[in-house]
Amino acid sequence: MHNPLRSEADAFRWVVVIGLGAIAVIALTLLTRPVFGVVLAAALLGFGVGIAWRSSRGSLPRSVAVGRGGDGTHRLLVVANETVGGMALLEEIRNRCRGRSSEIMVVTPALTASRAEHWASDVDEAIELARQRMELSLIEIDRLGLKAKGEIGDSDPNVAIEDALRVFTADEIVISTHPPERSRWLERGVVERAREEIDLPISHVVVDLSAEPSSR
Repeated sequence: MHNPLRSEADAFRWVVVIGLGAIAVIALTLLTRPVFGVVLAAALLGFGVGIAWRSSRGSLPRSVAVGRGGDGTHRLLVVANETVGGMALLEEIRNRCRGRSSEIMVVTPALTASRAEHWASDVDEAIELARQRMELSLIEIDRLGLKAKGEIGDSDPNVAIEDALRVFTADEIVISTHPPERSRWLERGVVERAREEIDLPISHVVVDLSAEPSSR
């Protein structure tokens, strides 16, 4: 799951913000009335923490480094959660890999049901559900005659993609979501952000599970 101190750079950013805030509290308290100084310093500190958090979450513009295998194997990164076993997604995978020597990585972000669960790191159930869906998807992909492996990703799908690209030299990415009216990922701009940050072909597949046969 997402950790705001994902790297040394993130940790350093938080240390700098907190340190500057502490200095601001002391300076402004000495230069102004104590109460006013504390209030103003707290406001400045809150602003700085917000910027650091946005940056660590990846909401500030940045570019994700990517690499390609160059060995003749086409590598497809698939990112999906509840739609990971959808027929439309499986068909897209089949089409993308048809006639190619291919490797597939399926990343399933473990989504918590609420912010409270996220902050409390109470994610065991979310991880287990994500794992079950991913494993069923791998079985279906295997039935297509394709090789695939899977991983449980960060709760933030964009962070999950970034993490996957560190270990999987994808040639293209497929992101699967529910239809727009039911998709939290589309509401959050996951696909648009991925296209802005990653220099790879990115396809978006809409999976309407309610329209698929109930036997699946």
